[in-house]
Amino acid sequence: HREETQGEDIREKPFSCTVCEKTFAQKGHLDSHLKTHTGEKPYSCSICNKTFTVKSNLNVHMRLHTGERASYSCTACHKTFTQKANLVSHIRVHTGEKPYSCTVCGKTFNRKSTLDSHKMTHTGEKPYSCTTCKKTFSQSGSLSSHMRTHTGEKPFICPVCEKTFNKKSNLDYHTRTHTGEKPYSCSVCEKTFTQKSNLDQHKWTHTGQRPYSCSFCNKAFTQKFTLDSHIRTHTGEKPYSCPVCNKTFARKYILDLHARTHTGEKPYSCSICGKIFAHKSTLNQHQWTHTGERPFSCSVCNKSYPQKCLLEMHARIHTGERPFSCSVCKKDFDRKSSLHSHARTHSGEKPYSCPVCQKNFAYKNSLKKHMSAHSV
Repeated sequence: HREETQGEDIREKPFSCTVCEKTFAQKGHLDSHLKTHTGEKPYSCSICNKTFTVKSNLNVHMRLHTGERASYSCTACHKTFTQKANLVSHIRVHTGEKPYSCTVCGKTFNRKSTLDSHKMTHTGEKPYSCTTCKKTFSQSGSLSSHMRTHTGEKPFICPVCEKTFNKKSNLDYHTRTHTGEKPYSCSVCEKTFTQKSNLDQHKWTHTGQRPYSCSFCNKAFTQKFTLDSHIRTHTGEKPYSCPVCNKTFARKYILDLHARTHTGEKPYSCSICGKIFAHKSTLNQHQWTHTGERPFSCSVCNKSYPQKCLLEMHARIHTGERPFSCSVCKKDFDRKSSLHSHARTHSGEKPYSCPVCQKNFAYKNSLKKHMSAHSV
């Protein structure tokens, strides 16, 4: 019976790719797949000239221009979709259904495309290659997203504030800042989150698990990207550059925060007094001036702080830890801000300018002292 079933499965997908041997039930699907190897994109948008390998993808893209309303609605959360297949996949977020199973490790998935991508973690296959930097990917969607780092394209637009994004997933996350939606819930304490990755990270606060360890100092982290960011404190790497002033940063989100010093954007507003802030952490800190809350307490001397980062800086008084090292002279510092100030002794940078006489200074307190001479 099993041999008959296997024979039926093979006959169901008689069309095979000569490049990667992937099989398909219909010749049209094989023809579309072959374009992922050749790079051919014969379907072009008449409005913005963006090209696609499959006509159905062009049709979906055209709705961005026409403003055509989604026709498929989720009965659980009322989220709408332009395609029925996307609604079916979305519903599994609510039901927890994961009908697609990996034959190697047994892991289950709610989408077949996710299973197909997962299988490549076993085979190591990365058939999609960037024509610019030759980096390879296991998914065509990952390659498309990566290509935007070269082109700067941000095709996904928020309908509320018109902010643009280079990934659909980033737009989805951003949209929740407007709707307040938090669809991911912790099964232990029922705390909710806007992103699944944040829920996964939160779960480790219950288990104490920190699976990612630094090879330099053995400090452990709950997330790989946090480890990657931490490693840059040892290597000094700053891969993210501001297009306005060319200042470089070790973390992408710090670059995003810095960009607001140029744009003046202050998207976070206090619900009590209406004061606005450029950073969410600054808003959180401000709100404690209304409540008087200082939730972070030192285990050594019981001194309390309104922010975790302030507690961590204070703790170094007790531990003597100096994790920030100068890449030029190797001098160590207990605060990142102290390292930045010190770095100016090597670079000669003087970022603080007097608005009266235009004299420049390396340190803010030097500028303040100088300004007092004008006010006399």
